[in-house]
Amino acid sequence: MRNELMFKLLATTGMRRQELVDLTWEQVNLESQTILVRGKGRKERLLPLHPIVLPLFQDYKETLLEQQKHYSEQIFYNQKNKPLNPRESQKYLKRL
Repeated sequence: MRNELMFKLLATTGMRRQELVDLTWEQVNLESQTILVRGKGRKERLLPLHPIVLPLFQDYKETLLEQQKHYSEQIFYNQKNKPLNPRESQKYLKRL
């Protein structure tokens, strides 16, 4: 579920891998269907969420709440419950 969400976010928003792994729940607004992305040089941009990504976000969020994992901070974590880095994300996406 995590990998599918990451792949579809990259495909539909045009985010960089670093922006994806740095994404926090505070930056995601499911009600207005937008993501506030903080990129290079501290630049911020508001990106719309594609409708295909919304149910994935909801499911992923519910899964994290059930497992009581890191809901308050970064969105994506690796198998060891540490924040995902861009190299790891590339590895997961390459498998997809």
